[in-house]
Amino acid sequence: MSPEMISIYGLAAMFLVATILPINMGILAFVGAFLVGTLVADQTTKQIIAGFPGSLFLTLVGITYLFAIAQNNGTIDWLVRLAVRAVRGRIVAIPWIIFGISALLTSVGAVSPGAVAIIAPIALGFAAKYNISPLMMGLMVVHGAQAGGFSPISIYGGITNRVVENAGLPLNELATFGASLGVNFAVALLLFFVLGGTKLFGRRATANGVVGGPSAAYADAHQYGDSEAESFMEERRTASGGGKVMGNGGSAVAPDLPDVPLERWLTVLGILLLAVLTLAFNMDIGFIALTIGLGLSLLSPNRQKRAVGQITWPEILLITGVSTYVAVLEKMGTIDWVGLGVADLTSPLMAALLLCFIGAVVSAFASSTAVLGSLIPLAVPFLQSGTGVDAVGFIAAMAVASTIVDVSPFSTNGALVLANAQGVDKDKFFKLLLKYGALVTIVAPVVLWVIFVLI
Repeated sequence: MSPEMISIYGLAAMFLVATILPINMGILAFVGAFLVGTLVADQTTKQIIAGFPGSLFLTLVGITYLFAIAQNNGTIDWLVRLAVRAVRGRIVAIPWIIFGISALLTSVGAVSPGAVAIIAPIALGFAAKYNISPLMMGLMVVHGAQAGGFSPISIYGGITNRVVENAGLPLNELATFGASLGVNFAVALLLFFVLGGTKLFGRRATANGVVGGPSAAYADAHQYGDSEAESFMEERRTASGGGKVMGNGGSAVAPDLPDVPLERWLTVLGILLLAVLTLAFNMDIGFIALTIGLGLSLLSPNRQKRAVGQITWPEILLITGVSTYVAVLEKMGTIDWVGLGVADLTSPLMAALLLCFIGAVVSAFASSTAVLGSLIPLAVPFLQSGTGVDAVGFIAAMAVASTIVDVSPFSTNGALVLANAQGVDKDKFFKLLLKYGALVTIVAPVVLWVIFVLI
């Protein structure tokens, strides 16, 4: 068996093990990089370590640290409730507020599962209180998060654009972002009408701005052990200026603007400053996010003492591990070998469709970030070989196909929606998510291939 095939089988084995067993794929990838690199590719450990994506690591740490702080000081909860009040309690607008805020969070750098973890408890709380379809609300959260997922300063966008740029392919950051935003919005619009959104017209929330269901504060408290929950809730009461934060089935009242703590205004300003400095001045997003996060943490160090622990270390471990393994594959020539093999297929267009299907199927059961980090590099030689397939269109199709399937209950986002659903039969809700996820996995690659590659 050739070294290239051994490295590919190793990658497939990682996806399989990570899908079946609760083992972080990043650990598998680091071990795989070591074993394949030293035993198969005759690489030294120093060469393997050189493939570690330091810049990406810093970006992920900085962004998740900043959003952990924003979550702890109540900024995220406040913005959501403020948005509901801005539409004067119109129930029909709530699903779209949820979609828009989820998209905004990921577009400015939040990790997709992190944004879903923040918004899903609030969204499904709204669904339970105002008799909105929980399936529609859950899917609005996920599709919203994926809609903003490929902005130039997002995690998905950063991974994809870095791979494309390093390969010397034509880079159009806005094309991929626009494709993801447009497709997910179109799907959300369809779901809105199919799942009873028209029944919400004319209905209003209570006039005093009270929103029901478990708040993000309550949901976050339950991410920790019972011994920490009480102190966590006390910290959030302090962050909200002494406002009342209720448990499951309770309510929280959004503060009037004059009563909003200065810390929240500074957090919003910090997020806006992050976008400006990285987009307009091309400054490193990781360093900027850490700097802003540090400044905010100095305002309330006791409340933010757990922010480092809230950094999404499992996601970071997964992403950097897979990237390190891919670097080993690149050095040993596997990437070129596979890409040229795909290019040799009878029809370049069918090869493009096949790669979109592979990305969708694998991502439905594993991490989308892992898929983006491993499959896009495999397609680079195929795109460089003069097959006639437009690189910009194909990257957009493959990127969206590999992320839109995160509605699957086997993915992190789908699992978060399932876990936070209220007042439903969890077995039936699981089956609904499973059927929808299977439908998207089958249909999305074909539709995206037609729109962005064939036409």
